[in-house]
Amino acid sequence: MRIRIVDAFTDRPFAGNPAGVLLLDDGFPDDDWLQNVALEVNHAETAFAHRLPEGGEADWALRWFTPVAEVAMCGHATLATAHVLHTTGAHEGTVRFATRSGVLVATPGADGWITLDFPTAPLTESEVPAGLAKALGAEPVVAYDTGPQVGDLLVELADERTVLGLAPDHKSLGTHSARGIIATARADDPSLGYDFVSRCFFPNVGIDEDPVTGSAHTALAPHWSPRLGRDDLTGLQASRRSGLVRTGLRGDRTLLTGRAVTVIEGELLA
Repeated sequence: MRIRIVDAFTDRPFAGNPAGVLLLDDGFPDDDWLQNVALEVNHAETAFAHRLPEGGEADWALRWFTPVAEVAMCGHATLATAHVLHTTGAHEGTVRFATRSGVLVATPGADGWITLDFPTAPLTESEVPAGLAKALGAEPVVAYDTGPQVGDLLVELADERTVLGLAPDHKSLGTHSARGIIATARADDPSLGYDFVSRCFFPNVGIDEDPVTGSAHTALAPHWSPRLGRDDLTGLQASRRSGLVRTGLRGDRTLLTGRAVTVIEGELLA
């Protein structure tokens, strides 16, 4: 079967977040095989999708695996899968994915842009855990639990420079949330094309720092939109590869818009 590596939330190769994408002929193979393929690909996530019978609530079934575990939600690998479906002609127009997080919709736009419709993360303010500031390397201003679907602790830091300069202790970070930590701050200069910055650390699923995290923006959007007074924002995830995510807060749904580029295509022989 064909296997592709797609850089998501970017319009150029070797940026954004890479994901493996496999379109399967029939159903999902056993979980051990799926996990072994994801380990072999060794990117933050590998997406596996197969076509569903016509007439149902979804067009394709979709699952995501990190090198060490299956995850309940992944934005960048969903964007990558939609990109592959559209660019290969496997699916035209809006595609509905059946996932562990319900039906997720991907709608193509002009110039390769794709908009994902994801559930908005419920934010609950929480106390900053003891030891988090030391593990992160900065003192959080405020902290929020993002709910079981995302499974992260979102922390706002003093400013953009603080977020960019983080050098956390990843092993210690893993003790403070189910999946990891989303660190964010308001952009110093919105004229540069983004409204807030973030970095995401997920040691509990084998990813010390995720390059660009779509699912995290389902929590970042409800955090920043009320503060900035706009439903539609742009976030810069300031990892080494970096990428932009356009967010649109629509009540209990969050729209995530980005582009993607296929950089590798080959054949899986195992």
